[in-house]
Amino acid sequence: MELNSMSALFNLLEKIKTKPGLYLGTASISNLRMFILGYRFSRSELGITNTETESDFYKNFQPWLQNRLSIHTVNAWDKIILLTCIDEKAAFDYFFQLLDEFIQRDKSQDIEPILAEPSSKNSQKAA
Repeated sequence: MELNSMSALFNLLEKIKTKPGLYLGTASISNLRMFILGYRFSRSELGITNTETESDFYKNFQPWLQNRLSIHTVNAWDKIILLTCIDEKAAFDYFFQLLDEFIQRDKSQDIEPILAEPSSKNSQKAA
């Protein structure tokens, strides 16, 4: 993702990274996830469509993170990161390192969710 295609969410996350106390009260991975959920919910309530980069984050960050850390669990991404860190602050800091990796990842390596119905262009033809 190029810098010029940054979404409102990623711009906001940059602000939170530099001044977490202003937005979250304290630099906490759990508080950050709750903030992001509230942000997503409020935009949905207002009828604001997610950008492609926001949709990518909401849909693909969790499976990417589980693969990246080799942790497969039903826990949300904040708890997964917290499992690898000493405390909420360390997990908060690690989130931003992981987010940078996620943004710069090779999307062709993403694990595709199983489709309910195969599309005609993806179906294999008998040889």
